[in-house]
Amino acid sequence: MQGNVFIVGLGLIGSSLAVCLKKAHPDLKINGWDRSEKTCRLAKEAVIVDEIPASFAKGAQTADYIFLAVPVKTAIAYLDRLENLPLQKNVLVTDTGSTKQEIMTVSATHSFDFIGGHPMAGSHKSGVTAVDPKLFENAFYIFTLPKNKKVALRVKELEELLKGTHAKYVHLLPETHDQITGMFSHLPHIIAASLVNQGDLFDQNHPDASRLAAGGFRDMTRIASSDPVMWTDILLSNRLVILDLIQKWQSEMTQVAKWIDEADKGAIYAFFEQAKDTRDHLPVDHIGVIPAFYDLFVDVPDYPGVIAEVTTVLGRAGISLINLKILETREDIIGVLQISFKNGADLRKAKECIERQTDYHCRLI
Repeated sequence: MQGNVFIVGLGLIGSSLAVCLKKAHPDLKINGWDRSEKTCRLAKEAVIVDEIPASFAKGAQTADYIFLAVPVKTAIAYLDRLENLPLQKNVLVTDTGSTKQEIMTVSATHSFDFIGGHPMAGSHKSGVTAVDPKLFENAFYIFTLPKNKKVALRVKELEELLKGTHAKYVHLLPETHDQITGMFSHLPHIIAASLVNQGDLFDQNHPDASRLAAGGFRDMTRIASSDPVMWTDILLSNRLVILDLIQKWQSEMTQVAKWIDEADKGAIYAFFEQAKDTRDHLPVDHIGVIPAFYDLFVDVPDYPGVIAEVTTVLGRAGISLINLKILETREDIIGVLQISFKNGADLRKAKECIERQTDYHCRLI
């Protein structure tokens, strides 16, 4: 493919899209723009983009394809600006936002072709320096198509453009998309943030609590370490869905409280049994709405050099890790080494290598 691509927003998603597009289509000219001058400079120095236009307007006017890799509310504001610019006649605009109903409604009022997009990929790192050409590999890339059938047919063109992501394409109605992401991404983020805030209030009256809250509590609430600007934007752009889900969650908690108050052992047991069965049957290798944590838990003896032994095995196999943490190391008992990887392939390869070359047992949770 040939043509000019303009990527607005050069954070993790925008910069990673840029390198994927260029790798699959070397003849494309990739222009990028970000409100941060530092980000623009780093993107140009790292050859993530070919050029940085002097302004948003100048970059948009020469583009055949425009990617709005910014929060939804910001993307909507850019749509309004695009409407007042002399764009290329056949320009195709898309976004990468986490909600779709609002932006699809707004896009229908504009004259240029727009297809909603949401690559369900992410990382625990952010910004242009976190650029990852494999970020979208095997992840779901969702498209929400406009009611205009002529424009909707251009999704094949967009899929060809994005083939370098190696993502799995899915087409959803905007309302279906927002309901699914509301249930399996937005609500969990709200609950995680609420648990952390409640824990913080609790810690103020129980100073020793924070030390005991490490480990499992820290892991189960990791998604609370998310960009507050982005999540404010998400909640406000998916208000009705999220409000309905919160009400249902509150009803569920009211029911659980009733069972506890009445000491209803059978109902409490059934509650946990159903949750365990459902959770145990969730697919392990699928990349879902929330970016996965690829963690390996290694039971290791507590003696000097054991960490070096494990990391040496990984190094010889050419496996990169992104984090390493000791969950428990006390004299004369087994410790737990938690190792985090970038993707599922590295995780599985690491488990195989460690178990083959050592006597240590590895667990996936």
